[in-house]
Amino acid sequence: MHRLDLLRLLDDYNSPFMDETGHVVRARRWVTEHEDIFERTNPVHVTGSAWVVNPARTRVFMVHHGKLHQWFQPGGHADGDNDVLRVALKEASEESGLDPLHIGLVSDRIFDVDIHTVPTTGAAPAHSHIDIRFLVEADDSLPVPGSHESHEVRWFDLYEVSGFSRNRSTNRMLEKTRHLRNMTRQRVVRG
Repeated sequence: MHRLDLLRLLDDYNSPFMDETGHVVRARRWVTEHEDIFERTNPVHVTGSAWVVNPARTRVFMVHHGKLHQWFQPGGHADGDNDVLRVALKEASEESGLDPLHIGLVSDRIFDVDIHTVPTTGAAPAHSHIDIRFLVEADDSLPVPGSHESHEVRWFDLYEVSGFSRNRSTNRMLEKTRHLRNMTRQRVVRG
């Protein structure tokens, strides 16, 4: 994937959420204007995340971030890797501790886009992430050992997540997951 590939993914993505549509417009502009957008030396840079759901779409896997002390989906810096999908899958495996073979990509299309500011932590100055998120699936019956980067990792029932994360983009992804679940149920009923 190249910067142009990410632009194509962004061009193919439409969100029903007004705030997210703004993120997509800003992301396109930043990716177009900055060749080093995948490097964390750029004060605004691309990160890749995975919204990990179980096969029934009733649970989501989250990590309690070691530095920011909040619950998030697995994700991280591209560090020069311009294949943001590969970054998202790698981060899902590393942060969950699951073998990559146990993490399945549901779609290679963007699931969510968010731009957020990360405060100064340690030696790292404040900066902004253009977080490109993909929908992936894992078996929630498998043990998830986690990693040294997180205080805790766990599966949450969809209704529990809002009690642990009041993050607007997390709530947006929850709503999208509920919508997917409802669409699946309607297909089964129509059979």
